[in-house]
Amino acid sequence: MMTLDTGMDFGPWLARQLKQSGMSQADLAQRIGLTRAAVSAWITGRATPREETINKIAEALGTDLGTIHTRTADTLAGLPISWYHRPGHADGGREFGNAAAFAFEADVEVLAREATQNSLDERLDLAQPVRVRYTLHELSGEALARFRDEIRWDDLLPHYEAAAEQDQKVGRMIAAGLSDMYDRDRLVLLRIDDYNASGLTGDDYETGRFAAVVRRQLDSQKSTSAAGGSYGLGKATLWATSRLGLVLMNSTLSEPHEGRTERRLVGRLDLPWRRVGDRTWAGPAWFGRPDPDAEDVNVARSWWADEESVERLHLTRESAEPGTSFLIVGAHDVASLVEGTDTEADVEDDDSVHRMHHRLKDALGRNFWAAMTGGGQQRPLLEASVRTLRNGVEIIPEARVDPRETQPSRTRALQAFLDGTTVDRMTESGQVAKATVPLMVPAPAGRGNAVEHRAVVLVTEAEDGDDGKPNRVTTMRGNRMTVKIGWVPGLPVGTNPFQAVLLAGRAAGDDAPFADEAEAFLRASEPPEHDKWGQTEELRMLYSPSAYRRIGALTTQANRAVRELVALPRKSRKGGPERLRKRLSVGGRKTARPTPPAGPPTLEELDARIDDSGAWCVTAEMKIPVGGDSWRPTPVAKLDVRSGPRPLLAWSELVAVHNCEVVDGRIRFVPGARSATFRGTTDVTTHPVRAQFSGLVVELRTDKGAQA
Repeated sequence: MMTLDTGMDFGPWLARQLKQSGMSQADLAQRIGLTRAAVSAWITGRATPREETINKIAEALGTDLGTIHTRTADTLAGLPISWYHRPGHADGGREFGNAAAFAFEADVEVLAREATQNSLDERLDLAQPVRVRYTLHELSGEALARFRDEIRWDDLLPHYEAAAEQDQKVGRMIAAGLSDMYDRDRLVLLRIDDYNASGLTGDDYETGRFAAVVRRQLDSQKSTSAAGGSYGLGKATLWATSRLGLVLMNSTLSEPHEGRTERRLVGRLDLPWRRVGDRTWAGPAWFGRPDPDAEDVNVARSWWADEESVERLHLTRESAEPGTSFLIVGAHDVASLVEGTDTEADVEDDDSVHRMHHRLKDALGRNFWAAMTGGGQQRPLLEASVRTLRNGVEIIPEARVDPRETQPSRTRALQAFLDGTTVDRMTESGQVAKATVPLMVPAPAGRGNAVEHRAVVLVTEAEDGDDGKPNRVTTMRGNRMTVKIGWVPGLPVGTNPFQAVLLAGRAAGDDAPFADEAEAFLRASEPPEHDKWGQTEELRMLYSPSAYRRIGALTTQANRAVRELVALPRKSRKGGPERLRKRLSVGGRKTARPTPPAGPPTLEELDARIDDSGAWCVTAEMKIPVGGDSWRPTPVAKLDVRSGPRPLLAWSELVAVHNCEVVDGRIRFVPGARSATFRGTTDVTTHPVRAQFSGLVVELRTDKGAQA
């Protein structure tokens, strides 16, 4: 007799394999030349088979001896890999697409931002960078036909055709994807591989990384406050970028599941409600092995694939290092061509792999230059590269994104901070000046006192044309992904072009006080796009309705610090000799003149734009007459209409920028100030028409009822 105690108990494991392969105890007994009672004894644990019998069982199950001895995985025999489609709802409910996918545009730049952020958040060894590779692969002809066979295209086609017939957004997108594939005989695959990442760990159905990505919506599973994502929406960009709504996954796990770590495969398809034949289907479908333990044997779960199957699905990973490969099937890019560029992408059509290659590389450099920068004892957090293939042949060689090329000035600033070579004031070309500014972080839900975090401001001269528009502040926190880039108002005429960086939370350094508290606070202030800090529902619930004002104060302090760091030294004015000045006097008798009442402040300059949400974003500079700093004007936003009263818009955000503060919607000026600046964002819910189809009027309503 032999002992079988490596993985799952032999009896339950054998019962599972028989169920999965559709073989009865009597069938197995007949194949190995023993009685059904002997097989029953093994399954119930009353006995174990001999070594020579193990060999016969392996042959009957079509597996190897190692699989039986370890019993950490199922045999490859039995139920085939297939598609499981979720049946239509019994109550007649219908979903015509995944709502989470509509939170973002089907834009490869958005995809690069969201997917790379997720990889950063899953970095495994914190002493090493996470490596992310984007591979565009255009298939045509025989290569396309082989791939369609591998994903069981004939089984999917009736569902695609039914979905494409619907006059809905998702239906029209699928129809375009089918047309592109059949009319042009091509299919674009976009694969995102990450290494030194956690991988899709956990059970197929219970809480864990796998279920969060494959089974659920709005499940983030982020373990630290420094994580970039927090809504669980970013993964939807994978499916939004596929015209066919199809993503395949191959994960190497950092923690074993069922005793294995390599080649855990699964696919998910997002389609709208549809009717195929006489049955209705709710929407999503999964590509995997039917689960013999599920109530419905047709439920598909992930499976452990062999190397040949992985290669045929274009999901082969370069090493056994943990991480995940996402394959977007039918990738496309809806963004229009960028005017004024001079790259190979300009002469290609909108869905060209050449154009997508360049846009991916540009997006990685623009959003993650700081994460790809190292210095001192700190290695970069991220390494990223892009390559492009056509039918297995490389047509654009793999190129690693270099932050020194994409963002030279900002990279120089951050590297100087990491190296500890910053200065208090720039006196020579190439220097980086540093200052710290306070962020008062409130206690969650008002429990306790606010704490002062010191964020870091870095300023350096701008390179000519390589960093985009000059005189901007790039803000970020712990994962060092660019959150936003803002204009610095109130700069003196003649200021030398510069670039500035604001590092908050853990990005401000290991010795920055209350960095964790700042991380949690700023993370709560970011919308799903993670492209600004401001009022959010989460910030309101976790802290207070007025907590967002602390962010406005941080912006004011950061802009003030930048202006001080870039200010040109004033030249001393030489007066006449003291002896001569004493001999001068003003003739005539001095009489006191009555001081006229100071007039109200007036708007001098407006800088406005419409953001992605459709709100007006206004930066306004005010002129304050002598003695006029006692006025308390209220900024008012109205739509510009041809006739009738102008509709009043509410502010979603109103913050002070320079020489003032905002208190209950009113502007309070710094005593003696002759100019001041505020910034406001309108509340989209109060717009009677879209901002793109209207004008905007900004007024200063004063205490005395006058308007400026």
